[in-house]
Amino acid sequence: MTAIVVDPSEVARAYRDEVRASVSALAERDRSLRVVGILSQADGPAATYARYAVKGCEAVGIAMEVRHVAPDQVEAAIAAANADPSVDGIFLYYPLIDPIADRWLRELVDPRKDIEGMHSFWSRLLYENRRFVDDAGAHRAILPCTPLAILKLLQHAGMRGEGSEAPLEGLTACVINRSDIVGRPLAAMLANDGARVHSLDVHGSLVLEPAIGRHTHDVRDSTATRAEALAEADVVVSAVPAAAFEPITGAELKPGALLVNVAERRNFDESAMEVASAFVPRVGPLTVTMATRNLVRLVETLGS
Repeated sequence: MTAIVVDPSEVARAYRDEVRASVSALAERDRSLRVVGILSQADGPAATYARYAVKGCEAVGIAMEVRHVAPDQVEAAIAAANADPSVDGIFLYYPLIDPIADRWLRELVDPRKDIEGMHSFWSRLLYENRRFVDDAGAHRAILPCTPLAILKLLQHAGMRGEGSEAPLEGLTACVINRSDIVGRPLAAMLANDGARVHSLDVHGSLVLEPAIGRHTHDVRDSTATRAEALAEADVVVSAVPAAAFEPITGAELKPGALLVNVAERRNFDESAMEVASAFVPRVGPLTVTMATRNLVRLVETLGS
């Protein structure tokens, strides 16, 4: 067996067409869309991501401006974008200051303009497994764009459950990363859709029991080791940026597993390709597309 490599740019194309059609429909009603990105790094991954985002927005007809600001001016820049009626969406490029400060900065973004889906207004709905903003179920909640992109890529790679009560019932997943941006929300999304999820980071293991027979998933302490979690996982998502991380080998994996590499550095050894059924080497192109999709939904349903 040799893993099929899934190109996120190819998967993003269909979603870009969907977003482009929505943007065109809004334009016919004299409603153009504009996004502001806030960046404090002159180079590095954040600056690269911002350049990709500009291209991704332009590709679907959305205007985007990246504002380069000093770390001590980020709060003012967010406030200005919130107050500007011509700005429909806000994108933050981390790190802006430091991890603790950046968590606070996410809370300063108006949720109606939060196309990343990272504000606590949206994360609360996610962790409570509330799929809609309103009780009538007319307005879907916004999901964080990177975990959402990962889910879409996994679905494209063939992720399917075997039960009848939830789409991922019967699947086991292993997510190596528990950050607020990637690992934690992704684990919750997988568990809310019925998967049992091992959540691993440098601090140890947790297990998320699926939201089957209950309103939302259940998080429990776990003694599962990396080896134990990987051996039973049908899906493995790794997002570890540290150079010291030992790449995941084929010997650690369940045959036929679906693999997603989220980190800038590769978290999987070449031997994993001989055991896995599919491998997603990066998620960035689809992350930007999911952010533009979030923007359209915000404008169409919440009037941002």
